[in-house]
Amino acid sequence: QVQLVESGGGSVQPGESLTLSCTVSGVTLDWYAIAWFRQAPGKEREGLSCIANSNSGHIFYTDSVKGRFTISRDENAIYLQMTDLRREDTAVYYCATDLGPYCVFSGQELSTDKSFWGRGTQVVVSS
Repeated sequence: QVQLVESGGGSVQPGESLTLSCTVSGVTLDWYAIAWFRQAPGKEREGLSCIANSNSGHIFYTDSVKGRFTISRDENAIYLQMTDLRREDTAVYYCATDLGPYCVFSGQELSTDKSFWGRGTQVVVSS
């Protein structure tokens, strides 16, 4: 059974950093693309970043996090390093996969049509 578990969320002040982790069990992580999303209260789920399987290495960032967030992977997990956090980054952060090798888009944005989602980890940015 495929399971995704996010960790690393917390409460930070504006300008600080956090690194989120997404561990995936039940599949060989290297074979699949993994995406990060977030959802703030009252807002739609937003695709942030995606990393394709290890053979491809393709990476995508949405404009709102480009230059501040970095996605990476190793054999154990997918990571989202978040720097210069802003109040508007406050949200529940999710990792997800459709068990395909490449990142999938809906128009210019990451597709939210994923088969498997984690339960999310809360990030609060507040002074």
